[in-house]
Amino acid sequence: MPPTNLVFLIDVSGSMDDPNKLPLLKTSFKMLAAQLREQDRIAIVVYAGAAGLVLPSTSGADKKTILEALDNLEAGGSTAGGAGIKLAYAIAKQNFMKEGNNRVILATDGDFNIGESSNGGMERLIEEKRKEGVFLTVLGFGMGNYKDSKMEILADKGNGNYFYIDSILEAQKALVNEFGGTLFTIAKDVKLQIEFNPARVKAYRLIGYENRLLCDEDFNNDKKDAGEPVWAFRYRPLRDYSYRRGE
Repeated sequence: MPPTNLVFLIDVSGSMDDPNKLPLLKTSFKMLAAQLREQDRIAIVVYAGAAGLVLPSTSGADKKTILEALDNLEAGGSTAGGAGIKLAYAIAKQNFMKEGNNRVILATDGDFNIGESSNGGMERLIEEKRKEGVFLTVLGFGMGNYKDSKMEILADKGNGNYFYIDSILEAQKALVNEFGGTLFTIAKDVKLQIEFNPARVKAYRLIGYENRLLCDEDFNNDKKDAGEPVWAFRYRPLRDYSYRRGE
C-alpha cells in the first residue's frame, strides 16, 4: 500500500451511547490504528450538535496520542452529519498525499438529522470530493435507527466500501485481516460482463452489487459510474455454479 492519509469521521451523538455503538467503534478503530505505519497519517473529526477536530493529522507511529484521542470520545447531542463530512474532507484535503491513499472513514449509526441530511445533498458532496482524489469508507454500527441504505449509497458515491460492524470479530475481519482491501481501492469504475453457457448453467444469482447493475447501453460509456473493487479476488467454479464474494 502507498502512504495513507486517513481522516476518522466519528459520530458521537446521543444515539451512539450504546455498548454496540461508540464503545465498539472505539475498540474497532484502535485495532485499525495498530495497523498504521510511520508513513501513514491519521486525523480524527467528530460530530454531534456541531463538528470538531479532536486529533490533527498525526503519524501512525504515534499510537499513544491516537489511542488517547479515541479514549476521550463520549456520546451526546444531536447529529450534524453534513457539517462533519464537510470538515473531514477539508482536513483530508489539507493533508493530501499526491501519490498516496487519501480516504475519509465515516463511522456512524446512520442517523443524520441536522444540516445536509438529504441523500441527494450528501451524494453530490461526496462525488465532488471523489473527483478530487479523496475516497470514502463507511462503517455502520448499532441497530434500531440504523439507515443501511443511506450508508451504502454514500460509500458507492465515494468510490469506497461499506461494512456493518456488529462485533469485535467483524471489526477484526474488516479492519485487521482485510486491512489493505478495506482502505485501498485497486481500480475505479470497473465493469465486468459475464456470459454463461446455457448448456452448462441453468440459473445463476448475483450476491452483492445489485444496485450497480448497468444497462446495456451504459457498458461502453466511460462517464457512467461503475464499481470500485477494493480487494483482488480469484474465481473458481463451484459445484452449484453460484457465486460467492471472495471466491
